[in-house]
Amino acid sequence: MPLLEIIGWSGSALLVVSLLQTRVMRLRVLNSAASAVLVGYNAALQVWPMVAMNVVLVAINLVVIWRMVRHRHDARAYDVVRVGVGEPFLAHLLARHAADITEFNPPPDALLAEAEHAFLVTSGDEVVGVVLSRVGVAPEEQQVVLDYVLPDYRDFTPGEFVFRPDGPFAQMGAARVVASPAMTASERYLAAVGFAPDGDRRVLRLGSSSARASAAG
Repeated sequence: MPLLEIIGWSGSALLVVSLLQTRVMRLRVLNSAASAVLVGYNAALQVWPMVAMNVVLVAINLVVIWRMVRHRHDARAYDVVRVGVGEPFLAHLLARHAADITEFNPPPDALLAEAEHAFLVTSGDEVVGVVLSRVGVAPEEQQVVLDYVLPDYRDFTPGEFVFRPDGPFAQMGAARVVASPAMTASERYLAAVGFAPDGDRRVLRLGSSSARASAAG
């Protein structure tokens, strides 16, 4: 098979793969790469309408990626809403995503039975994450039971808006927040939202300078 034909098939395959992605950022990045490959392929064949279309697609994707990266830590992009752990909508949301949640966490019913506080992270009218917690070993400590982000938003860090020094935990009077066992599997995420090692635990000390710096991104 000629090299040019291999390039064309590769670009087309990458384009199809990009459309199968559930994560918005990954979709845009792969789609940009596919369109860039197809620009070269169609230019070599002198199919100028396809060249123009793919150039436009690359430009659109790059603009969208730039906007998403720019606003990923912008507090205006997300809201945190405290809800009761007995709310039917919360139970429905967790049950709907039970298969995904239980890959790294106990089943939703067990999580709700353990939780004392619940927070929904929203973007516009869409729920993008759920955080559940309970009182830790001291009254001023909150233990995270669940920190779950819907698949479409895992390229971002919506959970950070729950853990900000001026966020809902601080407003509740908590002095520190302890990560759940599932959270400790991602050291990069924990560092990004301000958690630090404390013995065998990962702890966010609210109001500390390190936590403020991490939350500010």
